[in-house]
Parts: sequence; C-alpha cells; structure tokens
Amino acid sequence: MLSQGAGFTTRTALIVALGGFLMGFDASVISGVVGFIEVEFSLSKLELGWSVASLALAATFAMMVSGPLSDRFGRRPVLKVAAALFAVSALASAMATSFPMLVTARIVGGLGVGMALIIAPMYIAEISPAADRGRMVSLNQLNIVVGISIAFFSNYLILRLGQSEAEWAAALRLGEWNWRWMLGLEIAPAILYFFCLYLVPESPRWLMMQGRQAEATRILAQVSNPDQARIEIDSIMESLESDRVHASEQLRLAALFGKPMRLVLAIGLTVAVLQQITGINSVFFYAPMIFEQSGIGTDAAFMQAVLVGLTNLVFTLFALALIDRVGRKPLLLFGVTGIAVCMMLLAWGFNAATYTLSPDAVATLPTAIDRMQLESLQGTVYTSDVSFRSAAIESLGASTFQEFESQLTSAAININPSLILVGILGFVACFAISIGPVMWVLFSELFPNRIRGIAISFVGLVNSAVSFLVQLLFPWQLANLGNAGTFFIYGVFAVLGLLMIVRLLPETRGKSLEELEAILVVS
Repeated sequence: MLSQGAGFTTRTALIVALGGFLMGFDASVISGVVGFIEVEFSLSKLELGWSVASLALAATFAMMVSGPLSDRFGRRPVLKVAAALFAVSALASAMATSFPMLVTARIVGGLGVGMALIIAPMYIAEISPAADRGRMVSLNQLNIVVGISIAFFSNYLILRLGQSEAEWAAALRLGEWNWRWMLGLEIAPAILYFFCLYLVPESPRWLMMQGRQAEATRILAQVSNPDQARIEIDSIMESLESDRVHASEQLRLAALFGKPMRLVLAIGLTVAVLQQITGINSVFFYAPMIFEQSGIGTDAAFMQAVLVGLTNLVFTLFALALIDRVGRKPLLLFGVTGIAVCMMLLAWGFNAATYTLSPDAVATLPTAIDRMQLESLQGTVYTSDVSFRSAAIESLGASTFQEFESQLTSAAININPSLILVGILGFVACFAISIGPVMWVLFSELFPNRIRGIAISFVGLVNSAVSFLVQLLFPWQLANLGNAGTFFIYGVFAVLGLLMIVRLLPETRGKSLEELEAILVVS
C-alpha cells in the first residue's frame, strides 16, 4: 500500500524519471543505426564500437562531476542541463555528415546520460518515504526500459516506412535518411523534459544540507504529513550533524575509501561491475546485429529487437511489483542465476552452428555479389562464424562482406534461431527483474547522506566505464572470438557475480536511509 502523499511523490518521481526515458532512448537507438553507418562511413569494427561506446565514455565523465555539482547547485538544475544536452545531441546526430561529427554529437548526449543516470534516482530516493522508496526509484529504471523499447520500435517503424511506397515517407526521405530520423526523434521528449522539470521541487535533503529547513519541511509534508515530516527533518538533522562531526576528520572522497565504508563500497562496486560485465548493453545496443548473426535477415532482426524491448519492459514491471515485497537480494539471486544459464545457452547454441554456401544458397544472394568470387566458399563446411567470416572476407574483400554480411550469413548458417531468441529474451527478462532496477535502488540506499552524491558518482563511474569497454569491444569480440566465445565469457562473469552477491549483500528493504547507514557503515 502506498503511503500518504503518494500521489505527490509519484507525480514528482515520474517527471524526474523522464530523464531515464531519454537515457534509455538515447543509448539504445544506436542499435538500429550501426549497420547503416558502418557502411556509409566505412568503419572498422573498433570504430563501430567507438560510435556506440563514445556515449558511455562521456557518461562516465559526467558521472564523475554530476554528483558533486548536484551537491553544490541542487539536483534539479543539473537535470535541466541534462535535458538540454539530450536535445542538442539528437539534432547534431541527425545532421552528422562525418564519423567524427557523429561521435561528437553522441558524446554530448553521453554527458546528459551520465547526469540523468546519477541524479534522477538520487533525487527520487531523497524525496520518497522508506516504505515506497524501492518502487519510486524503480520508476526511473522503468522509464529507462520504456525508452529502450520505444527506441527499438521507432527504429523498426522507420525502417519499414522507409521501404514503403507512401508519398509522405518518400517526401521525408525515410528510406535514404533512415538512421538520421532514428537519431533525431529524441528532440521532442528532451524539450518536454526540460520544461516539466519546472513542476518539481528541489530535493528536501539537499535543502537541509543548505540550511533551508522551512522549504524542506514544506516539501516533506506533501510527501507524507506534517507529523511525519517533522520526524524526517529531525532524522536528517541528526544525520547531517553526525556528518559535520566527521567532516573535520576526513574529506568526503577520502571517507568513501575509509575503513567504515569498506563493506558498502565492496557491495556497490560488485553490483556496478556485474550489471554491465554480463553483456546487457551488448544486447541493447547491438540487438539487430546479434539476431542477424542467427541468419534471420535484417527486417526480422529489427522485429526481434522490438521483442527485446517489450520483454525488458514487462519484466521491469514485475520487478517494480516485487522489489518492496520480495526484497532486493532474492531478486538478485534469482535474476543473476538466470543470466548465467541464458548466456551459457547462447554460447552452446552458437557453438553448434555450421556455415555452408550451397549453389542454391548462392543463387539467393544479391546480384551485386560476384558469384565467381564465391566459388572457393561453396561446399565447404565452416564450424564457426569466425572461420566463415575470414574465408568470406578473403574471397570478397572486407568492404563487400561488410555491405552484405547479413545476406551471406543468412544463406550459409545452419542454426536453431529460436534457441538464440529464447536465450536473448531469457537473459533480458532475468536482467530486467533483478540487477537492472535493483542496482539503482541499492545505490540510492547504501551510502550515507554526507557522501551520497560523490559515492553514487563513483560507483556509477565504474558502472559506466565497464559499460564503455563492453560496448567498444563487442564488435571486435564477435569478429575475433566469435559469438559462442563472447557469450561464454559473459556467462562466467555472471557466475562469479552470483557468488559475490551471496557472500556480501544484506537485505535493505523497508529501512530508512539513516537506519541503513547505522547498519552498513562500521563505526
């Protein structure tokens, strides 16, 4: 049951969580773009990875500074800057005429992503009562997955409309400028977010840090009731007074690495690394590419990417319903176990695939491919995607293979594509019901008031840095380690993370931020 004042809290949280929507859309819309820009700008695999990962690199930098900036200027002003950056990035990305220009625009968007990713859940945690905090903070994760789903769907819709004969689609040049329209659609929600932020108050805990007790009390009274607000104010004042006592002994950044914070920091770092090292952004940002590797073709790959977004959305809703009932740790144990199983299933499925170009298969290929160059490939059975790719590049040349990789793979592969679809959707479901939303709830709960801003920035920095490496290296991994080897590595990391969760993580459900500080921080 929601607490008194839940209507005000929910409205405020939903507005702030629009930053999550923009983050999810901005990050995942690139999944439909990579295949087109790889050909248009003649990108290598590492350059392709850089076009995706540059956003995460910029987000990593933004996470380093957004927490301290929000401590100084407030949570709401930083979110307004993030909204403006999203709008500028969308426009510049859509108008990019070169690879460096596109990357620069993506970096601008990454700054907005980093700010929103850190500040939105922090703000929501600080304005929500303990009984509703998990659900309220998870609204940000819900909006992230809605943004991801909308990005997948809009990519698919633009692709199909660009192939249609509709006059208005031709007038908008959806076929010729498909990837530009995919990137440019973000302008509208970014502008909406900027103006909606004028409707939310500043964080009451931040106001208390500035000595503005009357404003903080008035906001907390809307969250619950005047009596509960006074109790909350007293609790915050006691926590801040304790912080002032410790402030003379050590700086806030130094305090994060001190002995009292060892358990909290170990938990935060474990969860931060685990959320990304198991490959979730490889799936979200390269979904059509992965599905094309199973031989289903470009249109079907985009359609299955839509299923990824829908699965992510549905199971995030389950997580919202369960996180304050079941608790954080049980969801993590269930979800990470499922992640490990699904990654091993994907590794097994791709490892069992074979690749053979028969004369009948060659006949189905586009006429732009020189049939004479394929003679050396016909009839040969390749037992891995790596060996088939190497042979095809040697026969056709890198540029021709790059342009027709999807068609060549579809013609040659012998695999169970349903198994790959089940593995990917199962992985996404397990992620969405566990470490996806739970990580940000834990980040908002684990750290004491005096260092919350800089602590969340630090663990968010680590999370984003791992995400950057995963996104950057994924195309290279597929080309050099193969699909089976890449997914097997992700599965091993999931098993290791599961063991760390069992050993380190306590339950945080139903406890106030000040109670958790007393439990987790060693005096």
